Amino acid sequence: MTDTQEFIASLDTRIASLPPAWRNLLGSSGEVIITRAPGRLDLMGGIADYSGSLMLPWPIQSATHVAAQRRPGKALRIASVAAETDRAPRLFEIDLDELRAVDFAGLLARFKQDPDSHWAAYVAGAFPVLMRERNVSFDNAADILIQSAVPEGKGVSSSAAIEVASMQAVAAAYELKISPTELALWCQMVENLIAGAPCGVMDQMTSACGEANRLLELLCQPAQLRGTIELPAELEIWGLDSGIRHSVGGGDYGTVRTAAFMGYRIIADLAGLTAIQSQGKVIIDDPRWHGYLANIAPEEFERLYSPHVPSRMSGRDFLDRYEGITDTVTSVNPATEYPVLAATRHPIYEHARVSEFAAILKNWKGADQAPRLGELMYQAHESYSNCGLGSEGTDLLVKLVQDSAGRRLWGAKITGGGSGGTVAVLARRGASAAVDEVAHRYHEQTGYQPQIISGSSSGADAFGYLRIPRR
Repeated sequence: MTDTQEFIASLDTRIASLPPAWRNLLGSSGEVIITRAPGRLDLMGGIADYSGSLMLPWPIQSATHVAAQRRPGKALRIASVAAETDRAPRLFEIDLDELRAVDFAGLLARFKQDPDSHWAAYVAGAFPVLMRERNVSFDNAADILIQSAVPEGKGVSSSAAIEVASMQAVAAAYELKISPTELALWCQMVENLIAGAPCGVMDQMTSACGEANRLLELLCQPAQLRGTIELPAELEIWGLDSGIRHSVGGGDYGTVRTAAFMGYRIIADLAGLTAIQSQGKVIIDDPRWHGYLANIAPEEFERLYSPHVPSRMSGRDFLDRYEGITDTVTSVNPATEYPVLAATRHPIYEHARVSEFAAILKNWKGADQAPRLGELMYQAHESYSNCGLGSEGTDLLVKLVQDSAGRRLWGAKITGGGSGGTVAVLARRGASAAVDEVAHRYHEQTGYQPQIISGSSSGADAFGYLRIPRR
C-alpha cells in the first residue's frame, strides 16, 4: 500500500479522533481533493538560493498529504493530525472575510502573536495569496485535513511540503489552474509574508516540481527550472538528522541572509551602480549581475571587491552609509553585527561549486569522480560554518562521514538553513551499513539516535490530485 492509499484509508479514523465539534470535517456530500508534496534534501546549493545560485535539491520519500473539501459558509477549518495516533491534533478556524480584510502585514502580525496557531499560517496563507495574485473571491469556505510524514525541525523542508500540498489542494478544490512555478513562488510568498520565515524558493520548487530519484537543477533567478539530473547508478543519497532543531525563521539564518544583501549593496556601490530609495528599500540598476551575488565570478570578487567588504559590520554603520538593502523580506537591524564578508562570499563560491558538481554528474565517467563531489560538499559545509550557521551536531556527523570515507561514503554537508537539522550524505549505492555505522557512532558520542532519511518521490505537480467520493 502506498503512503497515499494509507492516508485515504485512514481518513475516517482520523476524523473520528477529532473533538466532537470537528467530527463533521470533510462531511459535505461530494468529492474530497487529495494532494501530496514531499520534503527535500539539499544536496548542494543551500542558503545561496536567495542570492541566485544554482541548486541541486533531492525530493525525499517522506511527504505531506492534504484532504480538502469546499462547503457552504465562511469558516475555514484546518485540522493537522500526526502520523502517530498518540499525538493530539492541531485545530484552527478562521473566517474567510478576516483573511480578505487584512493585508499580509496584518496577517503576519496576527499569526505571530499567537504561537499556538502559527502553524496554520502555512495553510491558511494560500487563501489571501490567491485572493491577491489571482483575484479569487472564495465565496464559500473549506475543510482541510493535513497529515505530514516529513520530520519537523530537521531541515528537510516540512514547511514547504505543507504549503505546496495545501496550495495545490485549494487550487484543485476551487478549480484554479496554476503552473508548478507559480505554485512554488506563491507558496514562498506564504512563508515569507504571512508565516514570516525569510526562505528562498528552493524548498517550494523542489516540493512542487521534483522528480523521483533525480536532482532538480534549479537556478534561483528567481526560479528557473533547467530540468533534472539523473543520479549515476553508482551513487545514492541519504540524510542523517543531528537532533538539533532547525528553523528557517531563526535569527542566525535571517542574519546571514541580511548580511549577504548588505554585501551585494557594498559591491554595487564599489562597481558604481546606481541605487535609489523606494518605500524603505534600495533599488539598484544592475545590468551586470541582475541583483544576484551568484553572478559574480569568484576571481572577480577576490580581485576587485573582497578587500573592501568588511568581515563584520554593525547594522547602524551600514545604514549610515548605504541606507538599506534590496531584499524584500529582511531589513537591517541597527543593533545587530553582521558577518558580511563570509555571507557575501558563500553564494559566490557556492554557485561555482554547484555548477562544477552538476557538470560532473552530467558527464559522469565513473566512480573515480565521486571523491571530487565529496570534496565540493565538504567545502560547502565549511562555508556554512564560516557564516555562523554550523552546529556541533552537524559538524560531528560530517566528520564521522569523513572518517568513514573508505567505507563507501563520499561526502556530507549540512542542509537547508543550517544551525542544526540534517546532514546530506553522498554514498556509493548499497552503503546502508556504512550509514548505519555513522548513526551508531553518533549515538555513542551524543546519546542521540539519528533518524535516517532515505528514498525519493516525485513532487506535487507530478502527483497532481485525486478526487475521492465522500458519503
